[in-house]
Amino acid sequence: MNTIHDCTWLLAEPGIQKAQADMRLSIEDGRIAAIAPSPALQGMPINLGPRRLALPALSNAHDHGRFFRSASVGGFDKPLESWLPVHGIIPGADPYLNAATTFARSVRHGIANLMVHYTRVQGGMPYVDEARAVARAARDVGNRIGFAIAMRDCNGIAYCDDATVLAAVRPEIRTAVAARLSVQPVSVAQQLALVDDVARMVKTEGYGEHVTVQYGPAGVQWCTTPLLEAIAQASAEHDRPVHMHLLETRYQREWADRTHPDGIVKFLDRIGLLSPRLTLAHCVWARPEELALLAERGVTIVVNTSSNLYLKSGIAPVPEMLRHGCRIALGLDATGVDEDDDPLREMRLAYQLHRGWGFDVTMDRTQLWTFAAKNGPRSVNGPPPGAGASSDAALAVGARADLILLNWDRLDDDGLLPIDPFDLLLARGSGVHIDEVIVGGRTVVTQGRVCGVDEPALRAELIGQMRASIAAQPSVGTWHAAVCALNEDLAPFYRNSAWSGCC
Repeated sequence: MNTIHDCTWLLAEPGIQKAQADMRLSIEDGRIAAIAPSPALQGMPINLGPRRLALPALSNAHDHGRFFRSASVGGFDKPLESWLPVHGIIPGADPYLNAATTFARSVRHGIANLMVHYTRVQGGMPYVDEARAVARAARDVGNRIGFAIAMRDCNGIAYCDDATVLAAVRPEIRTAVAARLSVQPVSVAQQLALVDDVARMVKTEGYGEHVTVQYGPAGVQWCTTPLLEAIAQASAEHDRPVHMHLLETRYQREWADRTHPDGIVKFLDRIGLLSPRLTLAHCVWARPEELALLAERGVTIVVNTSSNLYLKSGIAPVPEMLRHGCRIALGLDATGVDEDDDPLREMRLAYQLHRGWGFDVTMDRTQLWTFAAKNGPRSVNGPPPGAGASSDAALAVGARADLILLNWDRLDDDGLLPIDPFDLLLARGSGVHIDEVIVGGRTVVTQGRVCGVDEPALRAELIGQMRASIAAQPSVGTWHAAVCALNEDLAPFYRNSAWSGCC
């Protein structure tokens, strides 16, 4: 489809190029064919005609594809270690409904590329069929996803063997906790084969334009060394990306220092996992020498600012990451400031937190845009051919047509002075200002509504199904009570280092 878009302001590469006034974008065959002054807008009075701000679409380089927000299932105000069991309280949902509503919410907020580290299998069907439903949702909504298949084989309840943790919790919940959370080991060969099966389905059924299959080890503390070694080898053999959590919380830092006294990042390097194919989520508690090695190996780090605040995990050392030359990308981690998957608001929060104090500058606007938009696509879609330092995220002739069109009248609703559009975007821009989203030349959002699916209807159906499932399963309430008790027991377990001897 060929389209023309006139815009009052064009931010072709925010923070790098100056805003251009009264421009026209021509899109042909999914790419930008021309950028030129708009005949329709030239010389037009400021209060007439279409007033829109165009900029490249954004990416969410670390997420899990969950529709239901944490606070809705009792997950607010909990540290990660007690938050993790909470999402298992509610029953599994229809995988297509869950994925389609999640992707619709994301794309409506301007996200073209979304990482889905699939840590919550909805169940009820074979895994490849569930992956197919997720892929179909991405195709229908019109976004691109990285589908990282979660892999793990140890420490199901805490950063310790399950038997030790169970001995530390109250007796009346041990059976339920063991049944729900203890690791049910699946062989390394089976886990690798599942990734191959999903990749084959994606390729043969034509979902490759929308889905990039990845290895998704949950984290070093949840994977044995043989599993991580096998993933490193398979990633190199198949040139397939790897997506994994690392050093998200201080308890993970303590575990890492005891389990890998020579250094957890050095350990990952020794087994061949550090490479430009690897993306690490968080690294909140990474040390300078670890960041230097990650930068040297070309690893991408995804910073999840609001998620780390929400889960009381800490503040990532972004200035230190930038000083060492780390490639960093923006992630929402299924949270966001208002649990709304809004990358514009997330970008603003990250900038205000990491830009420096007073006259010191520790993150400039060029670095901000590279973080918010340019590095994310490679984590989602894999390193580009010839893998340069960054994926392309600019509006330029020949570039892929991934862009957002915001309502400039709503963004600049005071209209007093000719303010730099990027200033206003960083001061107040959010998803509510988005009129249209275009991904690969396809209009996927118009007038703030998703085009490919009926988002309100899907959301109503999903919530209706979930409410009915909860009402029909008395065990949900029983397990909810057990999780609340487990959360109480985990606090002294971690606080008193009761797990210090069980690496």
